[in-house]
Amino acid sequence: MKPRALVTGGSRGIGAAICVALAKAGHPIVLNYKSNREAAEQVKAAIEAEGGSVELLQFDVADPAAVAAAIEVLAADEERPIGVLVNNAGVARDNTFPMMTWEQWESVTRTTLDGFYNVTRPLVMPMVRRRWGRIVNIASVSGVAGNRGQVNYSAAKAGLIGATKALAQEVARRNVTVNAVAPGLIETDMIKDAPIEEITKMIPMRRAGTAAEVAALVGFLASDLAGYITGQVIGINGGLA
Repeated sequence: MKPRALVTGGSRGIGAAICVALAKAGHPIVLNYKSNREAAEQVKAAIEAEGGSVELLQFDVADPAAVAAAIEVLAADEERPIGVLVNNAGVARDNTFPMMTWEQWESVTRTTLDGFYNVTRPLVMPMVRRRWGRIVNIASVSGVAGNRGQVNYSAAKAGLIGATKALAQEVARRNVTVNAVAPGLIETDMIKDAPIEEITKMIPMRRAGTAAEVAALVGFLASDLAGYITGQVIGINGGLA
């Protein structure tokens, strides 16, 4: 049996698609969600309908105590270790920088950067000891190229990219890979109010991507076939950057 995969923010959008893709690849899924139990249950039902295995785990990645308690439960199951970790949880609080509030800054950076630290730190050493692990961090084209009105989001995702590259160097000798996926415009609820027609004019492919396309890339990076790929930031953006 393939190792369990923990996906943070797995109840909607890209996270939900990643859960489905990894389940189809044979991984038992631990689907983390913050508050939307109904959406998480829908993803669970879809995976189980296809014969997959999934358990739901509620916690806020930005809350160190809640994460520690949840990870302790996962770690107690020594026969089913977490071998794949996808740090997908994230929020957007867009505003021009002069008008950006501390809450808008902190909520984004705490979820993306503190969330990465809180979840990854207790799971990485068990991967090192087992000499196998896959960590995939969901960054963004905004963290690569920046984006007007998203100084907080761009800073958080750029920080996640830096963390990816540094951690990859620390654990590579133990067959643990750490990579980042940087999506561009993807069809999810996050862009439902965006001027899609105007934005797609700037994309060479002239369309938004799909969550399934991102999930397929994550699935590859989580596989044995990607064992020599680490410390990389792979864009999936239709040629935008």
